[in-house]
Amino acid sequence: MGTVLYSYWKSSCAWRVRIVLAYKRIAYEYISADWVKDSQLLGTVNPMKQVPVLIIDGQTLTQSAAIVEYLEETRPEPPLLPRNALEQAHVREIVQIITAGVQPLQNFAILHEFGDSKVAWARAVITKGFTAVEKILKETAGRYAVGDSGTLADVALVPQVANARHHFEMDLSPFPTILRIDSALASL
Repeated sequence: MGTVLYSYWKSSCAWRVRIVLAYKRIAYEYISADWVKDSQLLGTVNPMKQVPVLIIDGQTLTQSAAIVEYLEETRPEPPLLPRNALEQAHVREIVQIITAGVQPLQNFAILHEFGDSKVAWARAVITKGFTAVEKILKETAGRYAVGDSGTLADVALVPQVANARHHFEMDLSPFPTILRIDSALASL
């Protein structure tokens, strides 16, 4: 079996994996799987019934951060982690803020619990996370999040900025470094 990605176009988690697969020029079969409509199908490959699920090298991997780290470790060219250990730590710090501290708390699967206050909740969560990321970026950013080469931090940032803009219609002007980096990434 070749490489297969269970994904959904609205999933920022799956988007992160698609970015890395494209960047590393890894061919794959795309299987669209909506977490609501296709939960039975997803349950056959992921007990959490979530996307992304990547089947690669005869293994089934879930969780975007784990998947992209695996791809970086097993297919290091072109690189998405700097060589410097401190810079790698900053990349992972930004990735964890977004993938563990922001995205899961503003995910549509969670937001339905908040009723009429769901948009306010999502905006508050994103604002808290982006405030932390912006502070880190003031120390680490070059053209991109950590230096002048794209990293896994940028991979995490792009879908989250899109969520903030399009799903929650946020004013991102308080985060000028994030906006500058997002603009640089959009030109790639």
